[in-house]
Amino acid sequence: MNTSETPQNVHEQIVTLLPRLRRFARNLTRNPHDADDVVQIALERALTRLDQWHRDARLDSWMFKIVRNAWIDELRSRTRRDKVFLAAEAGDNIGTDSMAREADLLSVQSAMARLPEDQREAVSLVLIEGLPYREAAEVLDVPIGTLTSRLARGREALQALLGTEGETP
Repeated sequence: MNTSETPQNVHEQIVTLLPRLRRFARNLTRNPHDADDVVQIALERALTRLDQWHRDARLDSWMFKIVRNAWIDELRSRTRRDKVFLAAEAGDNIGTDSMAREADLLSVQSAMARLPEDQREAVSLVLIEGLPYREAAEVLDVPIGTLTSRLARGREALQALLGTEGETP
């Protein structure tokens, strides 16, 4: 174990990652309650299997992969149980943003929710969470070329859905 990577230090790093993990989980699940559940499952898995994390690897990538796998497991479990869950509630009012910003946020969330899952995952990891392509490809367990293709299609779809084609950011 690297002396700079004490268990306490790693626990603090995981706590620092919580907002990013929740945001990624919300993009995956499209439901804030499911996202919170998935993050909780992922945290439990990470803390009980901390010895499986390679100290030379990025902790955020490892955690994103655990969140994604927890969501995949949940989807499989739901399929087996054959239960129907309600769609995510629209208009989650967090904070005191202006109406215009709130409308923009809801538009982006709606557009993200309409992307195919593979594109939503790629966009979420690279554009929202800022992971390098290689790290995102490892999290998704796909070649970098596949990730870049999904990312390009996701960007195009988001631009079309948001009506921002030809505009510069």
